[in-house]
Amino acid sequence: MDIVIENLTKRYGVQKAVDNISLKVATGEILGFLGPNGAGKTTTMKIITNFISADEGEVYIGGMSMKDDPQEIKRHIGYLPENNPLYHDMPVIDYLEFCARINNIEKQKVSTRVAEMVRITGLNSEKHKKIFELSRGYRQRVGLAQAMIHDPEILIMDEPTSGLDPNQIAEIRKLIRELGREKTVILSTHILPEVEATCDRIFIINKGKLVADGTAESLRKKAQGSDILRVRIEDGDINQIFRALQSLKAVTMVDFADRQLNRFDVHCKSENVKREIFRLCVEKNWVLTELTPYETRLEDIFRELTMN
Repeated sequence: MDIVIENLTKRYGVQKAVDNISLKVATGEILGFLGPNGAGKTTTMKIITNFISADEGEVYIGGMSMKDDPQEIKRHIGYLPENNPLYHDMPVIDYLEFCARINNIEKQKVSTRVAEMVRITGLNSEKHKKIFELSRGYRQRVGLAQAMIHDPEILIMDEPTSGLDPNQIAEIRKLIRELGREKTVILSTHILPEVEATCDRIFIINKGKLVADGTAESLRKKAQGSDILRVRIEDGDINQIFRALQSLKAVTMVDFADRQLNRFDVHCKSENVKREIFRLCVEKNWVLTELTPYETRLEDIFRELTMN
């Protein structure tokens, strides 16, 4: 089931929390939804899940307009909010049974579905404890279980790995990838390596506006404008090497990466430049000790797009 957002706007007083955002998420796609605090991510998620309404724009879920049949659409969505509201005085198993019933799961199927969620989220050892007795990580697992209890086609998750240890994070990442084969997933997080490891596509907003939309690789290409090679050449004068690299036909720019180690960042627009650098070193009797592609980090792209 796909999600289509058209010209979404939400105001709080004179401030636009969401400013004319349009977005499409295909069935089976995992979208990483990024932005600094206050960018409008949570507001957008609340509109998609019909917790709040937009001032302008449309949300379509599987072709259905949110305005036409919001209750029907809600049945197809599972939502894990950032602050994960839970009934802390209820045992885990009772809470999940309650969630199953309010999501209209058939009475004879409730126990089976709850047992499945307990297994998937690793809650078996904690299922009879009251929720207030759980660690933050296990409470997060309970939140994930309630979001998935009715087997929704769409999952909206705000900081799903918050409070989890590295092993738990790896397990949840794996689970999200598995869910993404059949479901439409929107995942918001501040952990950028998690986005890269989990998501098919990245959508970045800042001050309520779209600033980037694409795969991690396409965003890197756009940020760099060209490929970058990290090159180290020894047994030669650093300035002479610098000028020689600059003179190569496929090279657009050369930066000093480390003067002490004769290391350079070579910006280029052709794969052939690797051969050219190798030939240059043979010709000059220099020793080429490093020639590796350099990837712009997602953190750098995020900062560049959201700092101003």
